[in-house]
Amino acid sequence: MAPATKYQRVLLKLSGEALMGEQGYGIDPSILQYIADEVVQVHALGAQIAIVIGGGNILRGKTAASAGMDRAQADYMGMLATVINALALQDALEHAGLTTRVQTGIEMPAVAEPFIRRRAIRHLERERIVILAAGTGNPYFTTDTAAALRAVELHCQVLLKATKVDGVYNDDPRRNPDARRFSELDYMRALNMGLAVMDSTSLSLCKDNHLPIYVFDLQTAGNVAAIVRGEQRGTLVHEMPEGRDAIWAG
Repeated sequence: MAPATKYQRVLLKLSGEALMGEQGYGIDPSILQYIADEVVQVHALGAQIAIVIGGGNILRGKTAASAGMDRAQADYMGMLATVINALALQDALEHAGLTTRVQTGIEMPAVAEPFIRRRAIRHLERERIVILAAGTGNPYFTTDTAAALRAVELHCQVLLKATKVDGVYNDDPRRNPDARRFSELDYMRALNMGLAVMDSTSLSLCKDNHLPIYVFDLQTAGNVAAIVRGEQRGTLVHEMPEGRDAIWAG
């Protein structure tokens, strides 16, 4: 393992929305290429990489349910959307010269392996990129929860939550110019403030298993590799020393 690498095994959480770029729907090939380039940089450091991907660029189960669809049915449709995204990402990564495997929470052997924890770990040990689709395979659970669960199962050292903002703020910076960004944040502070880091189930799972979370801007090139090297980017959500629950940026 490269000595400059702080984290040897990481889980990268990508939203489905990240794949659509400025299109408003679907998959932008240029974004796929950009993400592939970011993953290539991390792989070159010697880190093992698992990726959980969402499906909101195609269909979000919760949104469909709010329009009257049965929630479980809508969530299963959302899981299938994540598989489409995973196959697209797999193609981009392999065109970039990486070896990949897609594993799914719902069995569909014609297109992907089922998620088997020990097999996924073996793939990581062999320097394959493991793309995890279909969430947990269960309705009512978000892909953020799937990311936290898979990261814990695969013994990842950090969960990298890619977003369109440069970290976690105490208010919406788009509405409030005085909003301040956290550099570091305790799990309980994030939970108690109801911050839009991840849903409470995901945060609780990370807290209970002492899994740090980096919330960072995917659109800034090189951020993923920088975090893996140990540089401070975005906001780190983790267990803070007693008596301190946050460190502000700047």
